[in-house]
Amino acid sequence: MIWAILALLGVPLWLCAAGITILVFRNRGLRTRYGDIPVRVKRPGKTRWTRGHAVWVSDVFAWRGSPAAWSEDIVQVTGVRVRIPDEKERHKLRRLGDGVQIATLSSLDGEPLEVATWPEDRTALFGPFLATTAVSARGNGGGNGVPRDRAQVGPS
Repeated sequence: MIWAILALLGVPLWLCAAGITILVFRNRGLRTRYGDIPVRVKRPGKTRWTRGHAVWVSDVFAWRGSPAAWSEDIVQVTGVRVRIPDEKERHKLRRLGDGVQIATLSSLDGEPLEVATWPEDRTALFGPFLATTAVSARGNGGGNGVPRDRAQVGPS
């Protein structure tokens, strides 16, 4: 949209095309970096899931929305809680396939960040908390009697 406005204001079309090309290649670079996790993120106070790519750096979860870089966040995580999405959430996350789970990342500022990903990438959502999170390949809890939607790591 902004490119159309710039073109109407007299900015050369080749400059607009160059800007779009740079934006596309920057976002393509996100998908090829080491440790990339394709995610859907629901920010606190929002109702929509944002498509993006994320990476863990120690206990910090950094993500950037796709296809443009208008939304991004860096969150220091203190704990991860896993739950199964309800029917309404499952419908909104239907493109991720069956077996989707939502990880709620607890942050230092107290605002939880909800993150979902493809079933084959879900263990990557736990980052440094994987060793202490009750996760199994079958998705029925960690064998410790804790139901999957109530498994929690860190302080609540």
